[in-house]
Amino acid sequence: MKATGIVRRIDDLGRVVIPKEIRRTMRIREGDPLEIYTDREGGVIFKKYSQLGDVSDFAAQLCDTISRVAGLPAVITDRDSVIAAGGVPRREVVDKRVSPQVEQVMEERRGIQADQPMPLCDGSEKYRVLIAVPILSEGDVLGCVAFVTDGDGPTPGDVELKLAQTVAGFLGRHMEA
Repeated sequence: MKATGIVRRIDDLGRVVIPKEIRRTMRIREGDPLEIYTDREGGVIFKKYSQLGDVSDFAAQLCDTISRVAGLPAVITDRDSVIAAGGVPRREVVDKRVSPQVEQVMEERRGIQADQPMPLCDGSEKYRVLIAVPILSEGDVLGCVAFVTDGDGPTPGDVELKLAQTVAGFLGRHMEA
């Protein structure tokens, strides 16, 4: 655990305010769910909760399958980071923070087929998003399904866009069940 030097008091209702600087750095938005953990030394740890994190093994199998079908690398993200990948070395993208451009696509709640590919991960230009479709469940954005490129490979078309929409729709419905 890293100390921040910030101290907050608990109010009479048991609430504590997470400082704005930490919320901005950790991309914690109003309404975001947080998991609460305790450690053996008496520490309390807040961690952003990802519904899609619970299905990361399943998401990895989906990525492998759609990557083979489309002939393009595929990734599935939650709202903050890549949780699964197929067709690319997982260590290069999984658990990496998504770029602000990918976050924007999710916030707009509509799929895109990029004329100008955008970076997949924050601070890295290696993999660029060609198609991205948000995963929606009960009106909430959970993440997105994307086809990416490292500069080589075929150009995706309407079929790949429909495939990404299908997988995003399936994951959204799966999370509702």
